[in-house]
Amino acid sequence: MPSPHRQPASAPRRPWRSFACAALLLLAPACRGLGKYTWVDDYQEKPPPVDAAYRIAAGDLLNIRVWNQESLTTQARVREDGRISLLFLDDVEAAGHTPAMLSQQIQTRLKDYINHPVVTVALEMARPIKVTMVGEVNRIGPLEIEPGASVLEALAGAGGFTEYAHKDRIFVMRQEEGAELERIRFRYDDLIHAEGRAPAFRLRPGDVVVVE
Repeated sequence: MPSPHRQPASAPRRPWRSFACAALLLLAPACRGLGKYTWVDDYQEKPPPVDAAYRIAAGDLLNIRVWNQESLTTQARVREDGRISLLFLDDVEAAGHTPAMLSQQIQTRLKDYINHPVVTVALEMARPIKVTMVGEVNRIGPLEIEPGASVLEALAGAGGFTEYAHKDRIFVMRQEEGAELERIRFRYDDLIHAEGRAPAFRLRPGDVVVVE
């Protein structure tokens, strides 16, 4: 007669064992080291391309001035379809143009209504850029930040660290065009104490910030 305290052979595995196995699999890469990276003080950013004129995009706020025509001077937000609406002209394609190209386009179209129009277009406020937050931060996933934002500002936007974060294991994953993926390492102390090149580092669209 089987003992009443013996568990049958067909009993299901305990959930904690499955969880432990999964945790070991996740921790295995960490046990092999931190992988290849470059400290931010040693990171060499590529110079911008020669033709680096700003290209207007959806979400940008533009300041449009028509000389001696106050009624046509306005601010316009570029819509998701890439266009802006102006008096007389209705929809004008803006996305993908430089401010100088857009001003020329508006001038040409206004000639049907005004003699010798002179138009200037300036970027009043650039659209936010998007980065992705991963790892031991309180809000992971896509994050919108202002152009020129620092790593410290991105960390604040993600709600700071979790209790498991290693504050000397902050990485920015960046893919430069035509180059290998870069993994750039930061220390939190350098960021908050303004030491080295870390505080001056600026995030770019598409960067991934990882906190281990």
